[in-house]
Parts: sequence; structure tokens; C-alpha cells
Amino acid sequence: MGEQDLVRRVSREVVGKFPEMAGVRPTVKHQKDNTGDVAQILLTYKGKAVLPGGKTIKRIVRVVANERGQIKKISTSK
Repeated sequence: MGEQDLVRRVSREVVGKFPEMAGVRPTVKHQKDNTGDVAQILLTYKGKAVLPGGKTIKRIVRVVANERGQIKKISTSK
């Protein structure tokens, strides 16, 4: 799976859980294991969420996925 396909696959799931991340391009970092092979990929999405009353907050969503695009962990700022 190419990197663009992986980003698209993960982004679909992220937007499903966090609609305010639609259209946000993540930063991508490859994390290597002890042998130097890519073990997992960290995608970081930065966007804004609109709160009731019209206020906005910055939101950061971090996703750890394997090289096949399967999500291992999602965390978000509040």
C-alpha cells in the first residue's frame, strides 16, 4: 500500500469520528523498529472544532497506524 492510499484510508476513519478534520492534510512520520524497518506510521491532524455559541477550539488528532493502514491508536486534544 502506498503512502497516499494509507493516508486516505486512515483519513476516512478520522473524519468519521472527527468531522471537523475533513479536508485537513496530516503530517506523516514513519516510526522504525530496532531493525530499521518501518514499524508504524504517526499521522497528526490539526484543525478547529466549532463549539455551541460559535466559539472555536484547536483540536489535534494523533493516529498511530501500521504499514497496511490499520489504526492501532487514536488520541485527541480537548
